[in-house]
Amino acid sequence: MSFSSDVKEELTEYMPKARHCQIAEIAAVIVLCGRIRITETGGYRLLIHTENIYTVRKFYELLREAFDIRGEVSIRKNISKNSMMYTILVKDEAAKEVLEAIKLLSKEGSFRDDYSLVSNMIVQSICCKKAFLRGAFLASGSASDPEKSYHFEIVVDSESKALELTGIFSEVGIKAKLIKRKNHYPVYIKESYEISEFLGITEAHKALMNFENIRIYKDVKNKVNRKVNCETANIRKTASAAGKQLDDIYYLKNINKLEDLPDGLRELAKLRMEYPDATLKELGELLDTPLGKSGVNHRLNKISRIAEENRV
Repeated sequence: MSFSSDVKEELTEYMPKARHCQIAEIAAVIVLCGRIRITETGGYRLLIHTENIYTVRKFYELLREAFDIRGEVSIRKNISKNSMMYTILVKDEAAKEVLEAIKLLSKEGSFRDDYSLVSNMIVQSICCKKAFLRGAFLASGSASDPEKSYHFEIVVDSESKALELTGIFSEVGIKAKLIKRKNHYPVYIKESYEISEFLGITEAHKALMNFENIRIYKDVKNKVNRKVNCETANIRKTASAAGKQLDDIYYLKNINKLEDLPDGLRELAKLRMEYPDATLKELGELLDTPLGKSGVNHRLNKISRIAEENRV
C-alpha cells in the first residue's frame, strides 16, 4: 500500500472517545465529500460518496458510535477510472439528527446560508479541531511517499473551504498553504516537521514513526553526502594547488634557479617534490624548523611568484 493509504487505514482504526470529537470528524467528511438532498415530501437524504474504503468504514463507525445509526452502504464500479465508488446513505429522521448535530440544519428545518462550511460551534475546542482535520484528510487528503518527497494536501472545492481549513490548521499550530488547481483548492504542507505534527495530532502514530525513521535516514544521508562532496572539493582544490606548486618548482629547477632560492624556500621546494601528495600541515612538520600551515603556504606563494617573475 501507499504511505497515504497507510495513514488513512490507521486513522480509520482510531475512534475518539468524546462524542463532540466524533461529531467534528463526521462534520469534516460531510463538508468535504457529502451531499444533502430534500425529497418532495420534505424528507432529508445525506449521502457520502467516496472511492476510499477507509473513509466509508470510518464514517459508518462514527455514525454508529455517535448516533447509533447504521448507514446504508452501496458499491458500484467506476468503469472509466477502473475503481470502486462507495456510497453511504442516511435518510429521514436519522439524516435530520446528524445534520442538526453538525449545525448544518436548524431545529426549524432550515439550512445555514454557508452550509458548505463547518460551524464554529463544532470546532470550538482544540480536540475537535484535530478531529475535524482527521476527518478532512480521510475525506479528501493524500500524502506522498516520504522516501521520495515531503508533500501533504487536502483538496477542497472552494476557496472559502480552503481558507477555513488553513485557519483550523493554524489554530492547532500547523502552517498550511493553499493554491488554486483548475477548479479545486488544495491546502498543502511541504515542511517535513509540519507533516510529522499533523500525523501526531491526528493519532496516526505508526505512520508518524515510519515517517520519522525515513526523515532521519534522509537527513543523515544528506549530511553525509554534503560532507563527502565538501571533502571531495577540498581534495580537488588541494590537488590542484599542489600541482601548480610542483609546476613552478620544476620550472625553477629546469632553468637552474632552484638552488638560488633562499634556504627556507629551497628546503620546502625539495620537500614538495619528494612528497607531492603531502598536505601543507604535513610539509610544515617535515621542515627542519617546523612551520604551521599558513607559514608553509606563505613560502609556497613566494616560490610561485619567483617562478612567475622568471617566466616573463
